[in-house]
Amino acid sequence: MRILVAGGVGFIGAALCEKLLGLGHAVVCVDSLQTGSAQALDRLRASTCFTFLHQDIVQPLDADQVGPVEQVYNLACPASPRQYQQDPVKTIETNVIGTRNLLDLARLTRARFLLASTSEVYGSPERKPQREDYWGNVNITGPRACYDEGKRCAEALVQGYHTQYRVDTRIARIFNTYGPGMRCDDGRVVSNFVTRILDGVPIEIYGDGNQTRCFCYVDDMVDALIALMASDCATPVNLGADREVSVAELAHLIGRVLEKPVTLHRAPALVDDPRERQPDLEKCHRVLGWQATTSLEAGLLKTAAFFAQSQEHSHA
Repeated sequence: MRILVAGGVGFIGAALCEKLLGLGHAVVCVDSLQTGSAQALDRLRASTCFTFLHQDIVQPLDADQVGPVEQVYNLACPASPRQYQQDPVKTIETNVIGTRNLLDLARLTRARFLLASTSEVYGSPERKPQREDYWGNVNITGPRACYDEGKRCAEALVQGYHTQYRVDTRIARIFNTYGPGMRCDDGRVVSNFVTRILDGVPIEIYGDGNQTRCFCYVDDMVDALIALMASDCATPVNLGADREVSVAELAHLIGRVLEKPVTLHRAPALVDDPRERQPDLEKCHRVLGWQATTSLEAGLLKTAAFFAQSQEHSHA
C-alpha cells in the first residue's frame, strides 16, 4: 500500500512512518520541517520505500507530484503548547487550511483519510473521564485557542467532507503521548521532567501540581492509529492510556525510575491549563480491540535512555 503521512518527521509522525515502512508499505512524507527532526528524516530516508516532500500543507498539494495514495494521515501541526503558541495564526492555518488541502487530495485520489485530532478539543473538562460525546469546555479566545479551536474546526471539516463528498474519514482524539523521538526542548511535561532530572536541576511545577494527565507510550499510540485507520469507524475515537497521575506524582515517579533525586520548584499556574485529563477508552477497546500495553514506568525508562543518549551525542 502507498500511504501519505503529513507531519511525518514530527514525534508521532516519524514513529508512524517507521512502523508503516516496517510493515512493507511505501510512505510519502510531507513535512515543512517546522518542528520535525532532522535525525528522524535521515533514518527514514535509509528506506528505498520512503519519499520525502518538503512542503507546508497550508499550500495546496500537487496530486501529480504526490502520486497515487490509498491512505492519508494528517499529523501536521505542532502539538506542544510552547510550539503552537509561538505563531497562533500559523497554527490555525495548519489545522484548518492544511486539513482542507489534505482532504482535497484524499477526495481526488479516493484515499482513506485520518485526522490526528487531540484531547485538547475537550478544553478544561468539567467531567471525567472524557467520552467522545462530551462537547468540552474551551476558552475560544485564550492562549491555547489557536490549537484547541483549530483542531475542533478540523474535525468539523473532516465530518463535512465525509457527509458532503463521501470521503472515507477517521478522527483520532490523541491524549498525552511520550517516548523516544521527542524533542528535549518542546516544553512538554515528560521531556521537560526527564531532561531536568537527568541534568540534576529543579523541576518547575506550574500551579499546585495536582493537575492530572494520562500518558501513552508512542509505540502503543502508533498501533492505535493504524488500527483506527483499518477500522470502519468514521466518528471520533479517543486514543491513549487511562492511568491518571498528577504532574507532581509524575515528577517523583520519573525520579524513582531513574534512581535520581527530584527537586520541585513552584511556578505560577499556566492560563487555561486543564485540571484533569483522562480518556474514556470504552469505544476504543470495543471498536478497535486495542489497548496500551507499555507501562508508564517501562516507557519512561526507554524515554530517559533516549534523552541520555541524545545528550551524549550533543556533548561529543
